[in-house]
Amino acid sequence: MKCFVKWTSLVLVLVGALNWGLVGALDFNLVNWLLGAWPMAEKVVYILVGVAAIVYVCDMCFCPCNKDCKDGKDSKEAGCCGGNGKC
Repeated sequence: MKCFVKWTSLVLVLVGALNWGLVGALDFNLVNWLLGAWPMAEKVVYILVGVAAIVYVCDMCFCPCNKDCKDGKDSKEAGCCGGNGKC
């Protein structure tokens, strides 16, 4: 389940980044173009992208697999997280 949340948040963050890149470079809002007829759906997408960014940043900061182990080795090499390098 955690993997699903992690990947979903990454995909949503990438969607948000792509949208902002398009807005900045071409003044084109992809989310509005796709969901402009449904303003509530558009708002939900923006909220989900924001929540996904928070989830992804928290996972990157607080997941023990993303930190070095006590002996200074990389967590995957040192066998953290059950030896599989996954949280």
